[in-house]
Amino acid sequence: MKKKAPKFKSDKEAEDFLEQDLTDYIDPRKAQRVTFEFLPKTEKVNLRFPPELLKEVRKKAARKGMSYQKYIRQVVEESLTTR
Repeated sequence: MKKKAPKFKSDKEAEDFLEQDLTDYIDPRKAQRVTFEFLPKTEKVNLRFPPELLKEVRKKAARKGMSYQKYIRQVVEESLTTR
């Protein structure tokens, strides 16, 4: 069984904790891909979807654990970077 990370009283304590070998705290089989969105979202887009398509988009987004708007943005971004 993996150890639980302790509660930290300061950022310095957390930084010091992260300097050690974390093998006893992290299960690599449970690792998930994480993405960060740095650019501000200031532009709006209004799209109309057939109800069934939007339903499927929402289901797929839920399976991935994200909002359907973020999922749509991710799919658009991937379509522009994949060649």
